[in-house]
Amino acid sequence: MSTLVIVESPTKARTIRNYLPAGYRVEASMGHVRDLPQSASDIPANVKGEAWAQLGVNVDADFEPLYIIPKDKKKVVTQLKDALKEVDELILATDEDREGESISWHLYQLLKPKVPTKRMVFHEITQEAIKKALKNCRNIDEQLVRAQETRRILDRLVGYTLSPLLWKKIAWGLSAGRVQSVAVRLLVKKERQRRAFRQGSYWDLKATLIPPDSTKGAAFASQLITLKGMRVANGSDFDAATGTIPSDRNVVLLNQDQAEALREQLLGKTWKVIEVEERPVTRKPSPPFTTSTLQQEANRKYRMGARDTMRTAQSLYEQGYITYMRTDSVHLSDQAIVAARECVENRYGKEYLSPQPRQYTTKSKGAQEAHEAIRPAGSTFRTPQETGLGGRELQLYDLIWKRTVASQMADSRQTQVSVQLQVEDAGFRSSGKRIDFPGYLRAYVEGSDDPEAALEDQEVILPNLKVGDSPNCQELEAVGHETQPPARYTEATLVKTLESEGIGRPSTYASIIGTIIDKGYAQLMSNALIPTFTAFAVTELLEKYFPDVVDPSFTSKMEQTLDDIATGEALWLPYLRAFYSGDKGLETQVKEKENQIDASSARTVELENLDVKVRIGKYGAYIEKENGEQVVTASIPKDLTPADLDPQKVETILRQKIVGPDEIGTHPETGEPIYLKIGPYGLYVQLGDKSEENPKPKQASLPKGVTSENITLEIAIGLLALPRKLGPHPATGAEIQANLGRFGPYVVHNQSGEKEYRSLKSGDDILTITLERALELLSEPKKGRNSSSSKSKAAEKELGPHPEDGEPVNIYKGPYGPYIKHGKTNVRIPDEQSVEDMSLASALELLATKASTGKSGKSTRKTTSKSTTSSSKSSTKSSTTTGKKTKKAS
Repeated sequence: MSTLVIVESPTKARTIRNYLPAGYRVEASMGHVRDLPQSASDIPANVKGEAWAQLGVNVDADFEPLYIIPKDKKKVVTQLKDALKEVDELILATDEDREGESISWHLYQLLKPKVPTKRMVFHEITQEAIKKALKNCRNIDEQLVRAQETRRILDRLVGYTLSPLLWKKIAWGLSAGRVQSVAVRLLVKKERQRRAFRQGSYWDLKATLIPPDSTKGAAFASQLITLKGMRVANGSDFDAATGTIPSDRNVVLLNQDQAEALREQLLGKTWKVIEVEERPVTRKPSPPFTTSTLQQEANRKYRMGARDTMRTAQSLYEQGYITYMRTDSVHLSDQAIVAARECVENRYGKEYLSPQPRQYTTKSKGAQEAHEAIRPAGSTFRTPQETGLGGRELQLYDLIWKRTVASQMADSRQTQVSVQLQVEDAGFRSSGKRIDFPGYLRAYVEGSDDPEAALEDQEVILPNLKVGDSPNCQELEAVGHETQPPARYTEATLVKTLESEGIGRPSTYASIIGTIIDKGYAQLMSNALIPTFTAFAVTELLEKYFPDVVDPSFTSKMEQTLDDIATGEALWLPYLRAFYSGDKGLETQVKEKENQIDASSARTVELENLDVKVRIGKYGAYIEKENGEQVVTASIPKDLTPADLDPQKVETILRQKIVGPDEIGTHPETGEPIYLKIGPYGLYVQLGDKSEENPKPKQASLPKGVTSENITLEIAIGLLALPRKLGPHPATGAEIQANLGRFGPYVVHNQSGEKEYRSLKSGDDILTITLERALELLSEPKKGRNSSSSKSKAAEKELGPHPEDGEPVNIYKGPYGPYIKHGKTNVRIPDEQSVEDMSLASALELLATKASTGKSGKSTRKTTSKSTTSSSKSSTKSSTTTGKKTKKAS
């Protein structure tokens, strides 16, 4: 007997073939084979004239969906039908979640098999799992299919009903979505909080103390916490909306003069230890990964986006390295627990095992996906080194392996130490932490590549002090602080919030964030998701006229109903009717409110404290202001965020539009004027005027911290002189330079064309950094997502040595897709070929074809490593930069 097994992808098919007996043929459907029409050209001729055709759902016939076979899938369907004619049995082996169930159902509906058909499910691709799944085939779960279909119809109803309204009222190409619009509102609300934020400042004292007996330990830090019995104010005491401390807070607020006077008063005085407290603390390991926690940790640790994480995890699953990656369960099977505990005992010893096997309980709302956490596949876990993986795949597998193994390890036992000291009427505190037994921290520390190094960083050892000791004050300094606005969402924190609110499901998080960015509702800057002015306009319209669409609780209840449909606890048709049709349905609401919405008002973003209008236009956001009888408009730079658009920046933008650029001064060497100008991506300085003889004047962007208010002629001259040559590297003799790039200031070591980059850190100045400091930065391990060259970044796949010169032939991930690299020759992989299917022989053919065309293999695209420079949350008051002030152009 012959059997046809259908899965989603060629990689999955290739892996499964290894575990099936003779007589089984495995083919791939290449994902979904049917869907709702995506454009007017997809709509069949026989229904083109129907009012509901564009929607793709016949709302008058019990919401019957109009399914079509996409053009790029017709050949696949034909091939599957032909393959089915030659077998005696069909097994549908798509993924085990509702999306996979839906694909199997659509395949069954399309292929109309006349042979016995079974549904096979598994959550890992190993020989044991496939063998077990073959023995336990079942029928297609119609309720799960119906729930997925209802979800798809619901998404279509929301998107295709509201999006055209946004096109008419705000701008063409915008979209609304059942989950997407709620997520955008979360970003907008956070940005509103940042706009409303008012900064507060406070001062305190920091001491460096030495124990009375040098044998008791080294110097330690201590912080001022009380003065005359009252607590000294810190950042948590301030009202974010006013920048002041509420009157009901019984605290002492010190300014700079008071802090410095107190410092002088305490110098030379006697310090006494008045209390020493040691408190034991036990920390338990985190549960194994779910989809959302994997996305969060990969984002925190490797700056991987949600889509990138899921693509990599999908590849690992299909190759048989991990279990199914779309899950919100933290449960581990008995087999997995045994495998994890074996790893612990073999690698770390019995004392690092938890006394009893740990089993975790899922707590997230509506947990309903695959029934096991993400873990290494199989009954024996391969170590990361044993997999032969590289690049992103190795990083993610390493993360999953460590988290899974750590989940079965012993608790970490620590001791928190607190020492209270008194000097005059000032109270100080020193805090320390001692790790008595690392437990699971030996294997896994969140956000760290090296658990052993992270353990050292976590320990803060205080000297062996006792009550009555009098340590000596080595240093006492007054330190100024400024409160910080609420942190913007990262992909990690947005996923965490969506999950905690019950919005979306594991399979949707990556696509939600991807859509938000692709549609121009958010920019990803320094790992933060920053909403655009367009996001503000759309959110304001939806909040005013369709509040349920952007209400997290409403969307969460909707998700719960969809889960209930999957279990048979709710009926799909009455729910769709109530949501879309009737007096209170979405269709009626849109028809009634469309005429109430004024397009000019909808395109206007309401921002307090501005005497101008911010509007959304065809090419982005712009400022509009009446200037006498005329109306002046000026584009808002793309990197100027809504929270940062203040009256000063508005004044600069409008002045430059009306009067022209500001002249900072004259360059002492060339005699040319230096201008401060504003462009699509923010402020920059320019040397001289544009002319036929000088069509491209020298320009330089302003780095973080330099504004139109504080820029001087000296700073401008320095920026225009970049890149700065710092000197030769002592080991290689190659030039080291300092420069300013897209992601901020950096230093670069250029050795034989291979460039090594390091971002400057807080406190470093691009205009004054020395060769010695640059060498320090270059000696540190490289951080960030991308290396400066393919040689230094990990390959996605290693194909082997080139037969002619022995040089490696590897596949790397580039900004425009995967490519093959051999020496200095790069060849893009054609769209019709996948990384998984690429062999050395195929790569050599592509390289030979490239060589025969005579094209250079060098890339002309310049890359710099991402800046890690950030403002310190707690910093002393900065000194005033002196120099020539900006003068206005007349």
